[in-house]
Amino acid sequence: MDVESACPAGNNGDEMCTMELSTSGADDIRMNSRMPTGNLATPNHLPFDNLEYPSHLDGQLELFPHWHFPAKLAGGMSIVVFVYTLLRDIIYPYMTENKNVFYKIPILVMNKVLPVVAIILLALVYLPGILAAIFQLYFGTKYRRFPQWLARWMLARKQLGLLSFFYAVLHAFFSLCYPMRRSYRYKLLNWAYQQVKENKENAWIEDDVWRMEIYVSLGILGLALLSVLAVTSVPSVNNSLNWREFQCIQSKMGYCALLLCTLHALVYAWRKWVELKYFIWYTPPTFIIAVFLPVIVLLCKTIFLFPCLAKRLGRIRRGWEWKSKYKMDPALSTNAMEDKSTTKGLMHAVGEQQ
Repeated sequence: MDVESACPAGNNGDEMCTMELSTSGADDIRMNSRMPTGNLATPNHLPFDNLEYPSHLDGQLELFPHWHFPAKLAGGMSIVVFVYTLLRDIIYPYMTENKNVFYKIPILVMNKVLPVVAIILLALVYLPGILAAIFQLYFGTKYRRFPQWLARWMLARKQLGLLSFFYAVLHAFFSLCYPMRRSYRYKLLNWAYQQVKENKENAWIEDDVWRMEIYVSLGILGLALLSVLAVTSVPSVNNSLNWREFQCIQSKMGYCALLLCTLHALVYAWRKWVELKYFIWYTPPTFIIAVFLPVIVLLCKTIFLFPCLAKRLGRIRRGWEWKSKYKMDPALSTNAMEDKSTTKGLMHAVGEQQ
């Protein structure tokens, strides 16, 4: 089974399709890709009717338990990138040139933070699938338990993807607000006055025009694919898809969205990679930080598409085991450990009977 996406179940409301994520030293973690339609009699899903809910049961419920880690991660990244951008774009001009550009904080600085966090979160959605594939190739089996941190990371991919989509939508809205700003109108008048003063009839710059046309188009296409991925995360839509459709959307279209968003950032940078004026205080621009992890994920995915690795990985996920890594060492096998404990229990029971 593909470790990069969860498995949707059929149309029966009582069935639940699960993918087992093995963990070392802990019980198997099951990732439910859909939930039954009825209320569950669990501490987080207590049945109630007519909007009557006892107040003493509030202490038994957790507030968005699956969102704690993704929300903290996104919030922490946002603060770090905001401080980094603030130092480069606001504090540096104020200290070196005595320029007061603090008006950029509400829109311009925020709109640099949002895309960086969005694309990094999207890369973090597909990075655990890459790590799981490496894990399976190394041990030559799909039955060895994943480490605890990797299993928990894989369970948080849906929340990370939705947060990435949320940041991307905010980035699109902030970008649409650019022409509405009063500061932009003043700058536009200044540019027009400078053009008249310099007696220029045409201020057309071919490279800049092509750059903006291409990166805006790539951004729109990437946001459109992210919208499809977000819609398929809704339980009602998820339940209407079979496994092949869900895997195609969440895995293949997901990597296409990551590729488009990465190209969007690369084209936005254009020739800024080699211009030293953008390396303020010997620090790289934010777009270099943004594309670092996505490029690594895409390169690893490309490597796994090579036939020599893709065939072996496909065989492992269909149940094939690599002798030298798995069968010759019973300590690596969860089945061997279970058989060993069962044998000990039987021998103990026979000894008591004797």
